Amino acid sequence: MRFLFSILMIAVCTACSAGGPSVELGGKRFSVEIADTREKQTLGMMFRDHMPPDEGMLFIFPDEAPRSFWMKNTRIPLDILYFDKDLKMVSASLDAQPCRVSRCPSYLSVVPAMYVLELNGGTASELGVGPGDRMSVELE
Repeated sequence: MRFLFSILMIAVCTACSAGGPSVELGGKRFSVEIADTREKQTLGMMFRDHMPPDEGMLFIFPDEAPRSFWMKNTRIPLDILYFDKDLKMVSASLDAQPCRVSRCPSYLSVVPAMYVLELNGGTASELGVGPGDRMSVELE
């Protein structure tokens, strides 16, 4: 019985220390879902009614290129933050609103980006971050 309890405690402690992927921006850490496949990138934050304030979604692309996002079927306002290969913010679409019509506007990066971070709308302003600020990424 003691052996079983020891194994259970090790599993619980391991789960606690494995925080999952996260980013830090403006001195705040966010747990992030990783969108690194075409399917995950296409779905993004669609059909979600809520995102906790300390969470986000990080899109990882294989190279720097102009990026375009839209808010079709997205139910919550988002800050869409574009980063280059060095994790420096190069563009931002702040407080992008949900789109409820058939022709939704696109939110474009001003320059090529390799990473895109989506946070709850208004978060970038609250943190006081913008182009030129750096993000750190922890994938484990």
